[in-house]
Amino acid sequence: MALTITDSNFEEIVLQSDKLAVVDFWAEWCGPCRMITPIIEELAEEYAGKAVIGKVDVDNNPEVCDKYGIRNIPTILFFKNGEIVDKQVGAAPKNALTGKIQSFI
Repeated sequence: MALTITDSNFEEIVLQSDKLAVVDFWAEWCGPCRMITPIIEELAEEYAGKAVIGKVDVDNNPEVCDKYGIRNIPTILFFKNGEIVDKQVGAAPKNALTGKIQSFI
């Protein structure tokens, strides 16, 4: 299951992780976000122990959204060693996200 990431735990879960961290910025009211939620959940199960995969609700976590300039959702950021190494803006098929994850783990 994808982790719930918030303003208060973002640094600990994402920036301090020794693994690739994949962060889905989403909102309940966003149709494309709801479309990729099952994909994010599948990736969280498939990459358990190899990558940290979580979700940030943009409506409830303005600090981290402002820090990373999240203006469109869904946006998926890929972090390695606390730095953004890739991003995906908009809904994407599972194989596109899997390819990005594989290239960093």
